[in-house]
This record gives sequence, structure tokens and C-alpha cells, in this order.
Amino acid sequence: MEPMPSLPSTNAINLRRLIVLRCIALAGQLLAVWVAVTSLHMALPLRPLIGIIAAMALFNFMTWLRLRRPWPISEAELFGHLVLDVVALTALLYFSGGSTNPFVILYLLPLALTAAALPASYAWAMVAVSMACYTLLMFFYVPLPHSQAEHDDFGLHVLGMWLGFLLSAALIAWFAVRMGETRRSRDRLLAQMREDELRNERIVALGTLAAGAAHELGTPLATMAVLAKEMERDAMAAPPLRDNLRVLREQIDRCKSILSSLSASVGASRAEGGRSVQLENYLADVVTHWQGMRHGVSVRRHFEGTRPSPEIVAEQTLSQAIVNILNNAADSSPDNVEISARWNEQELVLEISDRGAGLTPDAARTAGQPFFSTKAPGQGLGLGLFLAHATLRRLGGSVQMYNREGGGLCTQLIMPLSSLRVERPS
Repeated sequence: MEPMPSLPSTNAINLRRLIVLRCIALAGQLLAVWVAVTSLHMALPLRPLIGIIAAMALFNFMTWLRLRRPWPISEAELFGHLVLDVVALTALLYFSGGSTNPFVILYLLPLALTAAALPASYAWAMVAVSMACYTLLMFFYVPLPHSQAEHDDFGLHVLGMWLGFLLSAALIAWFAVRMGETRRSRDRLLAQMREDELRNERIVALGTLAAGAAHELGTPLATMAVLAKEMERDAMAAPPLRDNLRVLREQIDRCKSILSSLSASVGASRAEGGRSVQLENYLADVVTHWQGMRHGVSVRRHFEGTRPSPEIVAEQTLSQAIVNILNNAADSSPDNVEISARWNEQELVLEISDRGAGLTPDAARTAGQPFFSTKAPGQGLGLGLFLAHATLRRLGGSVQMYNREGGGLCTQLIMPLSSLRVERPS
């Protein structure tokens, strides 16, 4: 059974986004200081302002290095980063006018990020931290010097408030959109994991039933084989009856062989003993073996790809999946089955086509589900296509079905060869 994929850490994703937002904020703060000094000729305390921005840039770089470590990121750590951003913003505002600085609206940014990314307790804690810092800046700060250029100070203040609101709104909206995308992605992954788990449970249940069936059918098949052999001997004088009994005995022997193979392959990941074979020869053997079971079916095959073809480990479950698809095609149109295979060093694309009735829209939506069959009652269990889907997904491939122009169905099997590659000793 394939292992379930691990869910990505939401805290790690949010911390990575916080690094991006912090870079944008630091660049904006540095630009604001540069414009205030060069264009507005304000006598700002540059040493502490530049020092705070440089320290936060260094901390941002160290946070990026920390993300490369495998250590998990907790909610408390992410909250600590946001608190540090509030403290740094408070320090910058302290040296540039305190609560009178129009960029004081930037306090809303870490508050909004905390509310979106962390539980309610952290959000209320951030409210308390932001309110405390804002309140302190109302009483303790270095006054913002007047502009020495010919500008209206009140107009500059209004412009600064507008720029601060614009920056905060854009960053909050960006973070909220990305948060929504992450949530939807995680929901899709969780749904896929639940679907895979359900499919694996069905496969395990089918494997248990198959093992029980192999055990239970062994004795009656052996009895039928003995009786068919005796009846064939007694019917020596009637050639048609003798021929029919011989075919019946061959089919019983084949059933016994299938059950023996099933019992021998239980628990084996490579059921053919690790036998390596060229891909082209493997496909030819599977088709030839299938033709031996389905006499009278008209088959056209076409193989193309790199020569010599890649060497793979023969996978019995893949052979069974291909045979199941071939049987479905032969049942739909025994006089017209086409097999086309294309491959390179990385991938195999196998297409099995027929000229049957194809799939209705309802059948196309349900195809591949267990116990779904388009055959007449009693003609199939509806497991062949389901097992083919399960086998291809387990090996990293996929099954696609679409109706052909002119009538009929094409079943396309796409298989990465990495899952079947022969491992050479180093």
C-alpha cells in the first residue's frame, strides 16, 4: 500500500509569506526615509532608523535560513515573528513622529495577519500588543521635523496616510488571497487522501476475498478436472464431444493455474520474481499471452519508441491491468481491437481501442468505480477497470478513457517508467 503524502505545514507556508511581506515593508520604509531626507529635506535621525531597518533585514535573512531546516514551526514561533515586526515598527515610528506619523496605520498589517493565520487567542494578544505600542507612541516619541521644502505639511500628512492605507490594504489582500489558496489546496489534498485511503481499503478487502476464493475453489476445480478427464476418455467415440471436453479441461487447468499464481504472489511487490525484460518484449509477451486466451479476436498492434527499449522489472499486477483492459475491448468489439504503444526513456503510453458502443456520459463519470460494469448482468463483476485504475495509480500512472471518432472507446494507460526501472547495483 502506497504511503500517504504528508500535509505541508501551514505555519511554514505563512512564515515564508511573512518573509516576502517583510521585504516589501522594509523596502517601503527605506524608500520613505530616502524621500523624506532627499526630497522633503527633513532632519530625521538616520542612524537609528537605518540601524533598525538593517537589523530587520538581517533577521529576515536568518529567518529564511531557518526555513531551510527540518525543524517544525509552531504557532508560538510565528506569533513571535509578528510581535517582533510590531516592535520594529514601533521603534521606527518612535524616531519619526510617533502617533503623528501617517504610517501608523501599518499596525493593522500584523494584526490582520495574526487573525488570518493563528487561533483567536493569538489574535487578541496581538490586539493588546498593538494597542500598547500605539498608546505609548502617543506620549513618547521624537517629534517629526517640519519639511524644509515648499510643501504643505498637512497635505503631506494626508498623502502619507493615503500611501500607508494603500500599502496596508494591498499587503493584507495579497496575504488573504494566498491564505485562501492554501486552504483550498489543503482541502483538495485531504479529499484526495481520503479517496486514496478508501480505495486502498477496498483493494485490501478484495485481496482478502481473492485469497479466500483461491482456497475455496481449489478443491472443486480439482474435482472438475478429474471428471472432465474421465469424461474425455469415455467420449473417444464421439469426436465433437471429445473436443468440447478437451477445451473444458484446458479451461479448468487454466483456472487452477491462475489460482496457483495468485496464491504464490500474495505479499510480493514484484510477482514475477524480479525478472527484468525489455519493455517492448514485455508488452509483446502480455499481448501474445492474452491472444492465447481470446482465440478469434482480431488484433492490430503498433509499437514505437526508442530502440533498444528501456529495461524494466516485469510487474504481474500491471500485466493483469493490461489484460483486463484488453478483455473489455474484446468484449465490446471482438473483430476490431487496436493496441498502440509509445515510449521513451521516461514514460510509456499504451492505448487500447475498440469499435464498440463507447461510454455514455453517465458511464464515463462512474467508470473505474468498484462493481460498476456496462456489461449485461452476469457477464462481469465490474472489478477489472477498478483494479486497472488502482494498479496504475499505485505505480504512479493514470488511466484515461474517451470515445473515438466514428464509434468505439480508447483507453489510455500512462505509466512513468521510473516505478518499473531495473535497479542496477552501484
